[in-house]
Amino acid sequence: MAHRLALALSFLLAPALPGPAAARDGGIPAAVDGRLIPGYRVIAPGVAAAGQPTAEALGKLKEMGFRTVVNLRTEQEGAAQERPLVEARGLRYVPLPVSPGTLSLADAVALDKALSGKGRRPALLHCASANRVGALWALVQACRGKSLREATEAGVAAGMRPTMLPVVERLLSGGSLASCRRSRGAAGSTSGKS
Repeated sequence: MAHRLALALSFLLAPALPGPAAARDGGIPAAVDGRLIPGYRVIAPGVAAAGQPTAEALGKLKEMGFRTVVNLRTEQEGAAQERPLVEARGLRYVPLPVSPGTLSLADAVALDKALSGKGRRPALLHCASANRVGALWALVQACRGKSLREATEAGVAAGMRPTMLPVVERLLSGGSLASCRRSRGAAGSTSGKS
């Protein structure tokens, strides 16, 4: 209960505080026009989280230093329309559709793989509002060995709202977290600390 209260308070106070203390040396902007990419924030070296970028912003991502776009939106949200815009600019496009009802630790392993390896970063992770990005980022951090508190704090910093906290807690409370960590170790991830 105290953990949930602290998380809720950190969410409410977040707009009044400076951005997350993530490294800003990943070759991407520390900030962008929120009208082009809402909720944009750098969450790790070479990794930014955001809500849905405009078509104009998608056209400028390569100029901004990005190599990969990971889209968490579903087909029902029009995600398929984004692929040609991104690939026409020479960027790698990774569709990873998730919803609160389908989010899983397997999605966290898939995202970790999408960010690992030479030439995959800098990457922009987005959904409609950054809420799902934050939840998935929390799961990735847990798979990387972070505690529940550290993982959920990273998720909030990436855009997760309190509505996704029960989903993340449910996924991290079962024995499947151990298999997620084993999968990550077996994959030989080279993503480093983030």
